[in-house]
Amino acid sequence: MSPDSIDGEANPNVDTDVDVSTANTMRDRAGESRVKIWLLLAANRWHVTAVLALAVFVLFVALVTLLPPPLLPQLRSGDTIETMFSTMIGAIITGTTLVVTIGQLVLSQENGPLGEQRSRMENSMDFRDYTEELIGSPSPADPSAFLRNLVDVAEQRANAVHDGLSDIDSDQLQWEVEQFTESLTGNSETVREQLDGAEFGTFDVLFAALNYNYGWKIYQVERIANDHAEDLGEPENTLLTELKTALSLFGPAREHVKTLYFEWALVTLSQLILYAAIPALLVAGVMLTTVTGATLPGNTFGVAHITVLVGAAFTITLVPFLLFTSYVLRIVTVAKRTLAIEPLILRDSQR
Repeated sequence: MSPDSIDGEANPNVDTDVDVSTANTMRDRAGESRVKIWLLLAANRWHVTAVLALAVFVLFVALVTLLPPPLLPQLRSGDTIETMFSTMIGAIITGTTLVVTIGQLVLSQENGPLGEQRSRMENSMDFRDYTEELIGSPSPADPSAFLRNLVDVAEQRANAVHDGLSDIDSDQLQWEVEQFTESLTGNSETVREQLDGAEFGTFDVLFAALNYNYGWKIYQVERIANDHAEDLGEPENTLLTELKTALSLFGPAREHVKTLYFEWALVTLSQLILYAAIPALLVAGVMLTTVTGATLPGNTFGVAHITVLVGAAFTITLVPFLLFTSYVLRIVTVAKRTLAIEPLILRDSQR
């Protein structure tokens, strides 16, 4: 029989208003729409870039077609096309140079004298050795497996807390431990499934790690230990401390994976923008030198052919910027959601 019921009735000794459990995913905890989470985090950045490019093209054609008539004659003017694409050439060159510089700055952090590299290696190996003691086996080299092992250990120790505190005569404590264990186990199962087969270089590993709200769990362990101190003995406090230690290790592990992903993403972004800048410059140059207001006369379904041509060319020249936007949207969203490594809940929906 569950501690919150007696003969099918609610137990008056249990305060069920205590907020112990949380949803298993970041989206459910934040209460935000699936589309927003997809756009900012989950979606492939190429897909987001394509969606943004399509939106730019459609809006450009629609606005030129539907706005007052003087706009279309201006677009047919050779001076307008020349000004537009000469400006885009300068913007592409400047923007590409800036992004590549950022990529070089990120790479420069990986360089340094021998002493710094040795210290960096020692710190990493110390953490791996400590993790090896925790999980009882060598730390995996694969980031997803590494995080999955930490989640497994935390779940095992949560079950040990549940079993170790089961004999304590406190309905409130039993209810809180039951709710906490069920929440942690459900969250662990969700994150473990997402980490299984996830490859670093994609966002899948970090996205799964974001779903594991270890900070809230650490707070609950501390709160249970403090609120029920009179009911807990040394063995029970030891079990809670061991669970807190396992949860605390997930924080720096996730931050390390996040840092590596940020570096990977920024370097990848620099490469993609360089690749996209070449056809963008070529299109801008062709539009600047060969297209005039007399090019592609006529219209289809009320849409002038020159509008479609200029809109498509303008969209292509914007692709480097749209790539930059799609990657930076993800990076800044992750950074905002992981500002605190300790158990500080910054979002109102999770407090």
